[in-house]
Amino acid sequence: MNKLYIGNVSAEASEEDFETIFEQWKIPHSGPFLVKTGYAFVDCPDEKAAMKAIDVLSGKVELHGKLLEVEHSVPKRQRSCKLQIRNIPPHMQWEVLDSMLAQYGAVESCEQVNTDTETAVVNVRYAAKDQARLAMEKLNGSMMENYALKVSYIPDETAAAEGPSAGGRRGFNARGPPRSSSPGLGARPKVQSDIPLRMLVPTQFVGAIIGKEGATIRNITKQTHSKIDIHRKENAGAAEKPITIHSTPEGCSNACRTIMEIMQKEALDTKFTEEIPLKILAHNNFVGRLIGKEGRNLKKIEQDTGTKITISPLQDLTLYNPERTITVKGAIEACSRAEEEVMKKIRESYESDMAAMNLQSNLIPGLNLNALGLFPSGAPGMGPSMSSVPPPGAHGGCSSFGCSPYGVEGQFWASMPSASSQPLAQGHPESETVHLFIPALAVGAIIGKQGQHIKQLSHFAGASIKIAPAEGMDAKQRMVIIVGPPEAQFKAQCRIFGKLKEENFFGPKEEVKLEAHIKVPSFAAGRVIGKGGKTVNELQNLTCAEVVVPRDQTPDENDQVIVKISGHFFACQLAQRKIQEILAQVRRQQQPKPTSGAQPSLPRRK
Repeated sequence: MNKLYIGNVSAEASEEDFETIFEQWKIPHSGPFLVKTGYAFVDCPDEKAAMKAIDVLSGKVELHGKLLEVEHSVPKRQRSCKLQIRNIPPHMQWEVLDSMLAQYGAVESCEQVNTDTETAVVNVRYAAKDQARLAMEKLNGSMMENYALKVSYIPDETAAAEGPSAGGRRGFNARGPPRSSSPGLGARPKVQSDIPLRMLVPTQFVGAIIGKEGATIRNITKQTHSKIDIHRKENAGAAEKPITIHSTPEGCSNACRTIMEIMQKEALDTKFTEEIPLKILAHNNFVGRLIGKEGRNLKKIEQDTGTKITISPLQDLTLYNPERTITVKGAIEACSRAEEEVMKKIRESYESDMAAMNLQSNLIPGLNLNALGLFPSGAPGMGPSMSSVPPPGAHGGCSSFGCSPYGVEGQFWASMPSASSQPLAQGHPESETVHLFIPALAVGAIIGKQGQHIKQLSHFAGASIKIAPAEGMDAKQRMVIIVGPPEAQFKAQCRIFGKLKEENFFGPKEEVKLEAHIKVPSFAAGRVIGKGGKTVNELQNLTCAEVVVPRDQTPDENDQVIVKISGHFFACQLAQRKIQEILAQVRRQQQPKPTSGAQPSLPRRK
């Protein structure tokens, strides 16, 4: 597997040209270059050298005006079931990669290849030749998160002997050796943290961190094996600029310490006398768990590291800025230890949330967690953004169950197959009305100062959101009326659940559970219940929500009755979608069939 094929070779190319290129890029080779018309071959001493040649040269290095194409040289008899996929986005989650590969057949193994590149590489083995060929045709050159995937065959010496696996289903079978970079749910093909480290640094030190012609930042990146984005263009004129560091937890900490040392040296050189604290940006969803009950977690970190830690107030948050600033004061070594402990707590919170989210996301067909952006996904080079509402680079995103503070954009209602999302006549999804019940004390938090929060939420979700008057002086709950299509319902309800959590209307370990009411035509209530309650019981088992159609209801003036749904966010959403599917089926069956006047009837045969 260490023999390389070099394509798109100029007729003027010679063996000496290739010798020069490989020497220039410090790529070892174990034999002479065999140069033919339009292509060449060479042997590398090991797989690492071969991978380096592919990563460094293919599509990047020109020879006599032509970009070289470098890939493994695979004899036709060995072009069977094994593929190598390169240039995979560094922050892609395994679940997304798995589902993408499974579209083309049964994947018997998927193993990561260790490389020195920013992007990830995997070797994939399909159960059958035609599946591998289809995957290659569809994936090679396809774009993922602004990265063009590169797919090529690799030698498959065992394909003929093994044949297709018995009982292979269209999806994933045995995984092969464990992935070193897959510690748990939501792991990525790179051995790095799912949560980048985000810092705030004084603007006057940004030049020193970057260095002359970028030399300093390149050196930090190389030494700490990290990817560092300095968001210089964000918040023009601001006193501080955000920096995002993507790496392993150790790499992030090493880069952070180096940046602090550079700032301290620059402060001495420029006679800057003010203290330069370490400022970490963290999504508000994780801050409560970082602080701990009665502040115990934070106090312990302070005591263990000899630092003073403060956190910016909740009042500084907006719908478009869900991050809070954690300020750490102390010596560089002490601040560095505190950073490790703070980020450890935040990563644990993230992993816990991701595990719960993945568990629930499997219940909603078509829901793409990666595109949804409920949690940080670390899109490179981007500051926080939220869907398509604020301009790119704006500090934004919903906190808790909102959008990613680390730069996920675009539609998240990924190919929802729900019948209810397709109206009877093709066009925009039909509007739905949901009554969501929240604690009466939480009304102020949902409305916000001078109604700003509810206005922003309505604009973000694309829904009408109103709070109904209280039914009495002692009412413990208030009704939020949400009107909009399925995607708008998802966004609005998602944000309300999250807001209640972040404002501590539910305890740190308590799940947010709310009751939602939707109205259904009285004649369709029986279909929701099912014979002997079969349908409603299945709904409850599938969604983990409590679904109740109260008996002996008197239909309202529109001949509608209420269905009550109680549970956590994803349970409520899935129950709503399933009920809307049932209603859509009922509506289709209620449609009048074409009359004889609309279409001439055919004469009967005698």
